[in-house]
Amino acid sequence: MTVFVIRRLSQSLFVLLVTSVIVFTGIYAVGNPIDILLAPDATFAEREQAIRALGLDRPMWEQYGTFLWNALHGDLGRSFVFNQPSIDLILNRMPATLELAFVALAMSLAIGIPLGLWAGLKPGSALDETVMTGSILGFSLPNFWQGMMLIMIFSVWLGWLPSSGRGELGTFLGFRTSLTTWSGISHLILPAINLALFKISLVIRLTRSGVRETMPLDFVKFARAKGLSERRIVSVHVLKNIMIPIVTVVGVEFGSIIAFAIVTETIFAWPGMGKLLIDSIMRLDRPVVVAYLLVVVTLFIVINFVVDILYSLLDPRIRLGSAV
Repeated sequence: MTVFVIRRLSQSLFVLLVTSVIVFTGIYAVGNPIDILLAPDATFAEREQAIRALGLDRPMWEQYGTFLWNALHGDLGRSFVFNQPSIDLILNRMPATLELAFVALAMSLAIGIPLGLWAGLKPGSALDETVMTGSILGFSLPNFWQGMMLIMIFSVWLGWLPSSGRGELGTFLGFRTSLTTWSGISHLILPAINLALFKISLVIRLTRSGVRETMPLDFVKFARAKGLSERRIVSVHVLKNIMIPIVTVVGVEFGSIIAFAIVTETIFAWPGMGKLLIDSIMRLDRPVVVAYLLVVVTLFIVINFVVDILYSLLDPRIRLGSAV
């Protein structure tokens, strides 16, 4: 376990270093934020002063060296637009994004696993065909189009749910969350559904495939020979076996939910990190964009590490030392 942790930490630090070089070079080489931050009638002296104040007059390698040194001390730069530490802006928006991602993940598991089990236990039936057709639609429909259709149907036509914002927040265990008030929940439903639809389709297919592969195996036949009920065979033996690939894939996909919540947050004006990223790109707020990308990469690394641990717990035959 110790060797595994040290190896993964070393790999993670190397990935973060390489990512920081690529991201910093790519972001700081594009555009000129001075053109957006200053008025068009600004004098040459004012432009030069702003360039020096932001450190944009120095060579790229020197800017990166300063950024890396500050990053090692927890400083990912100050926002050009808000004049605040970039990491503070991101951390202030992170709870909203994590809340949306967790709810979307919970929806995908709560809906996808039962439907996948149901379809896998009745292959070739009308139910199986219906579920699999629905999963194809979930894979195929563009995320932004889904969001607009959800707003049109449930907000504009029916007027059941709000179309934007986060609603009223409450406090639970010291955390501010939308899940403690009806206003917050009603604002959360549509963006969470929009973010979860693709993952529901993925979980359905993973579960169905796992059930179809597991049911003919010898240990299932042995369980039937012992006289166990079909419900117990499915809920204990089959489900435990198929959860290994589901946990692995869904764990990694949780990182993509966070990273790709940008479209959903933009459509529904959800005040999360994705909305902040879009606003920062439009304003060429380079420190915020770089900080966001590094935070997301760090989240991916942490999530993959947790998935490896869960993978070994679900299947003791897997050694952590070889799980890298």
